[in-house]
Amino acid sequence: MSSEDAGTAGAGYGDGTRAVRAGLPEPVKHEPTLPGPVFAAHYHLPGEPTGPYTYGRDENPTWSRLERAVGELEAPGEDGVETLTFASGMAAISAVLFSQLRAGDTVVLPADGYQVLPLVREQLTAYGIEVRTAPTAGDAQLGVLDGARLLWIETPSNPGLDVCDVRRLVEAAHAQGTLVAVDNTLATPLGQRPLELGADFSVASGTKMLTGHGDLLLGYVASRNAGLMTSVRRWRKIAGAIPGPMEAWLAHRSLATLHLRADRQTANALAVAEVLRGRPEVTGLRYPGLPDDPSHKVAAQQMRRFGCVVSFALPTRARAERFLDALRLVDDATSFGGVRSTAERRGRWGGDAVPEGFIRLSVGAEDPEDLVTDVLRALEESAH
Repeated sequence: MSSEDAGTAGAGYGDGTRAVRAGLPEPVKHEPTLPGPVFAAHYHLPGEPTGPYTYGRDENPTWSRLERAVGELEAPGEDGVETLTFASGMAAISAVLFSQLRAGDTVVLPADGYQVLPLVREQLTAYGIEVRTAPTAGDAQLGVLDGARLLWIETPSNPGLDVCDVRRLVEAAHAQGTLVAVDNTLATPLGQRPLELGADFSVASGTKMLTGHGDLLLGYVASRNAGLMTSVRRWRKIAGAIPGPMEAWLAHRSLATLHLRADRQTANALAVAEVLRGRPEVTGLRYPGLPDDPSHKVAAQQMRRFGCVVSFALPTRARAERFLDALRLVDDATSFGGVRSTAERRGRWGGDAVPEGFIRLSVGAEDPEDLVTDVLRALEESAH
């Protein structure tokens, strides 16, 4: 932990205390507790170009505070964790993949992951990298792991919400010298800590629940391995995929309510999932927090919160669209993790192997009784 930190976000504190205090500077009389964003393309730099801030594409004090904060949530109480922020989640994902892989290498991706991954696969293949895929469920990626340079895990998977055993996959990967990156977007550090589970990288889109208000794009990479992070930092410099200072400041501000949002949204998601479980028109219901969900046993061993996303299918595309139209408290929008509930028919984008009536519902922080009532009413109205 930096000497600039307030020093109240260590391993001995709870999630709420860490989220509220993470990354704050030591208090200075008359100064704000969280200094405002620093807008700077360059800094005063007489003499040799040394020190932490030399040019705006390389470092910014606002990023630094946010990066310390995220590191404290990803690995509480650890000094050796480095975090880098990016302009988006895809920028963070790309930085890990393209900084660690070379022509002739092999990477294992989830077959059921984020819908942009097929585009990533095309680009990796064009660069002479072999790409293998396998589903998340049942730790199926183990079957195609032999000789890989990097294993990419997405758990829970988006949008199907399957879960794999991170410890088991990490152990098998490390035994043969394979690096492991975990996309932790859906869980957030308050739901799951990939570095504690042995992963080399924890990667996430901060656009989603981490910041929670649907008003910024952000990504980050965290790791204990300084050598690996040197190459990730170099890639960020080359690509210029840096966050704006305002986005970084807004993200840091939003972390203070992460524990409140995560607790409320997780509880709400479970309430909605339990109601949907009893509906005859609903099939394929998935939520890792449900005791009878296929992923629950593994999820309960490595997750502390099960997230805010519920997925299910209605009988037809038309029924799903009528359901979405009938909702009053749930906006028809993509993305997930916001304080306002959203839902969408994922098939409209293509790229996800889901039925035409498949719904991804991101449960917000509204009153649970109101959300449940709205969902049930929309199901009834959409039947006609």
